[in-house]
Amino acid sequence: MKYILLLALLATTAIAADSPKKSPKKRAPHPSLVKVADVTGLPRVLLIGDSISMGYTLDVRELLKGKANVHRIPTNGGPTTNGLKNIKAWLGESKWDVIHFNWGLHDLKYIAEDPSKRADPKSPGSHPQVSLADYEKNLTELVKIMQATGAKLIWCNTTPVPAGSDGRIEGDEAKYNAAAARVMTAASISTDDLHAHAAAKLKEVQLPANVHYSPSGYHYLAEKVAAVIAENLPKK
Repeated sequence: MKYILLLALLATTAIAADSPKKSPKKRAPHPSLVKVADVTGLPRVLLIGDSISMGYTLDVRELLKGKANVHRIPTNGGPTTNGLKNIKAWLGESKWDVIHFNWGLHDLKYIAEDPSKRADPKSPGSHPQVSLADYEKNLTELVKIMQATGAKLIWCNTTPVPAGSDGRIEGDEAKYNAAAARVMTAASISTDDLHAHAAAKLKEVQLPANVHYSPSGYHYLAEKVAAVIAENLPKK
């Protein structure tokens, strides 16, 4: 009897060992990050930015349907330091007619020892993820890399930081936008003033104490982005 039980136990163990282990379910990618196929003959547009741009990507794509192939980088663009690490991979070997780009909200975000977590700006040791001087320097380098593609570049300035936004100081985007403006003026790059567009209806479109927007708010941003891109598409 003991022998039979031992054989049964060994058999059960073998089956368990041979059984495929269930891997944890992967979270579906954000809809804006899904690759899209080009429609032949239409100009190609690349959106570069953080989660704000992820929020308006699908609406921009829909608004420019039949006018342009609207792509975006396959991730949240993060701060300018992340842009410098990945910009060449994001640009790839493809031809881009228009590149609409932004960095800022992650640069001005306060961190402490762990860069993956926001920190209270008032806490000892907390500091912006990227200093204002480095932000300007990084943007200058990023612009040079993107200009080499021959694409029409459009800078999208950073949208408002409201009071109570976790890890950020209300209004900090103003000085980062001013630094970016110096870079874009020197490089003769036009600006999509999404900051002013958002500020005009901020209480209606932005989430409370948050840098993000409601679905209708993202559509509102998309209308501005799509209109600016449309104005800069190659003439037929």
